[in-house]
Amino acid sequence: MPTEVLFDNGLHKCFLLEDFGHGQMVQANQYVIVHDGAGMILDPGGHKVYNKALSETTGLLKGGKLTTIFFSHQDPDIIAAANGWLMTTDAQAYISALWVRFVPHFGLDRLVLDRLHPIPDQGMRYDLAGCQLIFVPAHFMHSPGNFHVYDPESKIYFSGDLGASLGMDYREVTDFDQHLQYMEGFHRRYMASRKVMRAWAEMARTLDIEMIAPQHGAYFKGKALVNQFINWCADLECGVDFMPEAFQIPG
Repeated sequence: MPTEVLFDNGLHKCFLLEDFGHGQMVQANQYVIVHDGAGMILDPGGHKVYNKALSETTGLLKGGKLTTIFFSHQDPDIIAAANGWLMTTDAQAYISALWVRFVPHFGLDRLVLDRLHPIPDQGMRYDLAGCQLIFVPAHFMHSPGNFHVYDPESKIYFSGDLGASLGMDYREVTDFDQHLQYMEGFHRRYMASRKVMRAWAEMARTLDIEMIAPQHGAYFKGKALVNQFINWCADLECGVDFMPEAFQIPG
């Protein structure tokens, strides 16, 4: 699917990049936020998509500069090509403080290590050329050191693995109940617990969100679908809620 403009008011733009994945790789979304010529790529992905994602991002910047790379967590579909992005740009990269010392295992060159910055557990505000983005704490959804990005200009909430769906052939959710079959199993296994999901839902309800854009699969657009998703999260049993049954010695 081609690159899609999710928001554009002239000064501020948000893009969902073309789907460059193929083969056995799990489908993954890359997003780019551009504000007044400064760009941020979110969860840029691994080596197989690196060249195409970099080329597409450069084109979208239209002479602007990629200043920021955001990693929601430490998984390879998020960060495997971190070295390439840091070696070919001057961007500053951000990831949970929990993972800063693990990222060099992906082959991060010592010359770029000082441009990998920790996000504190409580999250932070981030100034993208005058746009105040929020790195929102989302720990244990599914990584223990995990962050989302809320963009108050577009009112898009970039939710990482939360909201992920796999196996459908559309980008935008239009029927929540019909869509459940593509995301329910993922959330029951990859999210830590209902306690965490409920805490996130309570926090998310304090934000003015028009779109939830996950790292895998289709996005939720419009307050009705956004609220439906948040309410579903608040009541979902998942992760360790089921673990006592799973811990048995294989026969």
